[in-house]
Amino acid sequence: MAVALAAAAADFAGLARYGLFGRLGHQEYLRWVEKQLRALHGQGLEVHLRVLEAGDYEDYCTALGLDTRAPAARVAYAGDPELAGEPFVYTGEPLAELLPALLDDHRARVRMSVAGAALLEAVGDDPGGERRLAAVMGYVTSAYLALAEGAGEGCHLLTLRCHGPEDGEELTSAVDVCVEAGGLYATGRDTEAFCVTLAAGVAAGGAGALLLHGDPGVPASGAAVSPAAAPGASASDGPWVRGWALADGRLRPMTVHEVFDELADDAARGLPFPPGVVPRPGFPLPGFAGPGEGGGRLG
Repeated sequence: MAVALAAAAADFAGLARYGLFGRLGHQEYLRWVEKQLRALHGQGLEVHLRVLEAGDYEDYCTALGLDTRAPAARVAYAGDPELAGEPFVYTGEPLAELLPALLDDHRARVRMSVAGAALLEAVGDDPGGERRLAAVMGYVTSAYLALAEGAGEGCHLLTLRCHGPEDGEELTSAVDVCVEAGGLYATGRDTEAFCVTLAAGVAAGGAGALLLHGDPGVPASGAAVSPAAAPGASASDGPWVRGWALADGRLRPMTVHEVFDELADDAARGLPFPPGVVPRPGFPLPGFAGPGEGGGRLG
C-alpha cells in the first residue's frame, strides 16, 4: 500500500486550499497520519511512503487530467510507478523520527530524477546509447570505489557540482562515504543519486568539481601525499580536503591551490569554509576506457 504525506509545513499549507486535510492543522494532520500508519502496519501491511509535495502534485494532476481535490488523485500520486529506486518502507517508527529520513530520501529521489534525465539525454537513444551508458556507469563505479579506498577509515563527505559543456543545468550532490575495517558501508539512496549525478556530468562532457572532505577524527590515509604538498602541515593537523576537477567529462586530481580555490568558491556561494582545513591534492583515479574517449560529450 502506498501513502503520500505532506511532511513539510509549506507543502501542507499549499495543499490545504484543495480541502485535502479538512480542518486539521499540520501537527494534527501528522498525528492522524501516524495513527493510520501504525494501524496499517499492525495489520501486517507493507506501507510505502512518498512525500506529498505541493508543486509536484499539482503538476502531476495537470499532466494526467486529475482533480487535485479527489482522493483518487492522491492515491495515484502515492503509488506512481515512476518513483526512482526502491520504495521507502514504513516499519513502525514514530513519525517524528521518520520525517527527516523521508525528506532526505525524497530530496535524493529528486536529484536522481533530474540527473537521470540529463544522463539519458547525454548518452542518446541511438543503438549505441546502451553501450555508452554501460561504459559511463562502469567508470563512475570504479571512480567511486577508488575514492572510498583512498579516503580510508572513517565517515567522509563527497560533494559534487557539475554542468554540461554548453551552459547546461548545474547538478549537485553529496554523500557520506563510510569505511570501517576496510569495508565500504552503503549510505542509502544518496549513494545512487551521487553516482547518477556524476555519470550525467561525465556523459555530457561536463565541467565541475568533486571534493572529498576527510573525517576530522581520522588522519589522511594510504593515499596521503608528501607533507611538502602542504607546507608545515602533517596528516593530522586538521580536517583535510582533497579535490578532483571534472573537465570534458573526465576527473583529474586537483593541486593543493586548486582545492583551496574551490573551497573559497564554495564559500562565495554561501557554503561554510571548514575552519582549520588542510587542502590536499587529489590522488589518481581509474581512467575512462569507454566509448567517446578523447574528451567531450560521448558520441
